[in-house]
Amino acid sequence: DENEIKFIEAAAQLTTKSLSYAVEHVINPGVTEKQVAWEIEKYIREASGELAFPTIVAGGPASARPHAQPTDRPLQKNESIVVDMGAKLDGYCADLTRTFWLGDKDDKFNKLYAIVLRAQAEAIAGIVAGLTGAEADAVARDVIGEAGFGAAFGHSLGHGIGLAVHELPRLSASTTTPLMDGMVFTIEPGIYIPGWGGIRIEDDAVLECGKIRLLTAFPK
Repeated sequence: DENEIKFIEAAAQLTTKSLSYAVEHVINPGVTEKQVAWEIEKYIREASGELAFPTIVAGGPASARPHAQPTDRPLQKNESIVVDMGAKLDGYCADLTRTFWLGDKDDKFNKLYAIVLRAQAEAIAGIVAGLTGAEADAVARDVIGEAGFGAAFGHSLGHGIGLAVHELPRLSASTTTPLMDGMVFTIEPGIYIPGWGGIRIEDDAVLECGKIRLLTAFPK
C-alpha cells in the first residue's frame, strides 16, 4: 500500500545518501573492498538503519561475479568497481547498485556501460502494468542481446522488494505472473566479462498508474 511504499522510499533515500558518502569520501585506489563496505554499513547504522543484505563491493575481475563478497584486496586504478548495497529502515528494504571506473577513461568500459544503461532506460520506459515478469525481463535483455552480449547477462532483470530484499514478483524469463500497480521491484541489467569485470546498474521502482516510478535516485 501507499504507506509501505513510503517506508521503502525512506530506505532508498538512506541507501542513496550512504553511497554518496562512500563515493565522495571512501572509494579510491588503495582502499580495500572491505573498507568500502564497512564505511557504507557504518553510515547506515549511524542513521538508525541496518543492512538489508551484506554489501557487495567488487573491484576489477571480481566485479564479473554478481554476488562477489568484499575482500582485503585494494581497489586499483583503471578498473571497474561494482557496489551493490541497501539500507533497511523501519523493517523495509532498499537495493541499489552502481558501477564506477577508477582512473582514466576506458573505451571498453564506456561501451559496455552505455549498453547496460540503455537496457535499464528501455526497461524503465517500457515496463507497464499487465506485462508478465518474462516480458519485462525481455525489454532489457533484448537490448543487451542485440548489442552482442546476451550471454554475458546471466541473471534475471529484477525481483520484488519490501520487508525482505528478495520477494515476488520476479522479472525473469520464466515468470508468467503479470505485473500490477503497487508492486515494488528492482531493475538491474548487467554485463559480466570473466577476467575483466562487470557492470550492473540497479534501481528500485514502483508501478503507479500503470507506469514505472523510480524510488532510488543516484547519478548513473
